[in-house]
Amino acid sequence: MPNEKIYIEDTIVASASGEGSAGVNVIRVSGPDTEEIASILLQSLPEPRVATYTKFKNKNKETIDVGIALYFPAPNSYTGESILELHAHGGSIIGNSIIEEIISLGARQAQPGEFTKRAYLNGKIDLTQAEAVADLINSGTKRSAKAAIQSLTGKFSNLVKSLDEQLTKLRLFVEASIDFPEEDIDFLADEKLIDEISSCNSLYKSLISGASSGEILRNGVRVAIIGLPNAGKSSLLNLLSDTDKAIVTDIAGTTRDILNVSVDIDGILFDFFDTAGYRDTPETIEAEGIKRTNKLLRGVDLAIWVHDISANKELDTCYIPDDLDYIVANNKIDLIQGKSRKNMDQRTVNISAQNGEGLENLITKIKSTIQENLSGDGIFTARSRHIDSLKKSYEYFLVGKSQLENQRAGELFAEDIKQAKNELSEITGEMTSDELLGEIFSEFCIGK
Repeated sequence: MPNEKIYIEDTIVASASGEGSAGVNVIRVSGPDTEEIASILLQSLPEPRVATYTKFKNKNKETIDVGIALYFPAPNSYTGESILELHAHGGSIIGNSIIEEIISLGARQAQPGEFTKRAYLNGKIDLTQAEAVADLINSGTKRSAKAAIQSLTGKFSNLVKSLDEQLTKLRLFVEASIDFPEEDIDFLADEKLIDEISSCNSLYKSLISGASSGEILRNGVRVAIIGLPNAGKSSLLNLLSDTDKAIVTDIAGTTRDILNVSVDIDGILFDFFDTAGYRDTPETIEAEGIKRTNKLLRGVDLAIWVHDISANKELDTCYIPDDLDYIVANNKIDLIQGKSRKNMDQRTVNISAQNGEGLENLITKIKSTIQENLSGDGIFTARSRHIDSLKKSYEYFLVGKSQLENQRAGELFAEDIKQAKNELSEITGEMTSDELLGEIFSEFCIGK
């Protein structure tokens, strides 16, 4: 993150209310020409941070609209630049007229996420906080919104900075010791150094765990519903989502393509995917469906193998990848009432997708399986790039730790700590490429 304000020559404008009809349309202006534009459009510069009811006029002094104006002088604003916010009447005609007038006065249309990008460039927020703005807007559940707020208010950033500070202390201590080789220092004899290394190790594990949890809350949990043909996969999808999205018949092989629905379960967004049934001699279209199922399994977090318990067939989950968590749903228990049911193990649940029996037990099993990967209510949102950088940083730390413990190589340890710190800087944006910045802010809506 830049340490001081960066001067940007142009002034930008956009609606912050999005498209469509609304009672109020908030139009935002930011940049060096804000004061001049405000003086012409409003006939005078409003008092800072005071809602002012006024007329919005064009260059010919014709009234375009009447509304509220808010003026935030630099640097005490969201972007760090002077900002003018106009609360106009809703509707695209009025909003577009005001924006066109502001553009004629020297501003240009803002790019997606450009207001937040300027806040980042001017040191008002770091990159993780900027990303949290988009995560908050796109939150699919209350819990993911709460996690985004945690990141927006700096929880994730502060933890990363705390780890970075501890790594800096380690590096300075070791480098200072290297400067006096005649002392023949035994690094591992210093209990304070050992405690600092242990503390860093614990913080790394906690951060990686929290970031992984945050990624789940941000992206949701992808669950594939798989099994043999006519086992009840589509019926289970409909039961979980309380819809009739999937076609259900007694004919095996009805599902040819992948269907999915999103369901909020206790604040976590689950994407359930209904898939083509596995069988040895499928016809051409079914074979393509099975191929797509196999591809899907490489990118999901959990699988539910639906087993027709009434068919008296042996359970065979050989199609499930070895590294994928799965649950077995013994379906159609309504057809075997009074008969012996199969023994249950920790990953098995008996259900009836027809009448809903056992659904709560299945949902509990799904939640408990996923909850093992969530670290509690204090989770912050995170992205895959954050986790990748954390893991790379941790690898450098572990290599350096090994160099120190096994070879007493303080100079190698210090270099590895330097590389570990560089990876952490990628997270907060202190060392970030323009290409990555462009990719991140392109995800934002215009006006934010």
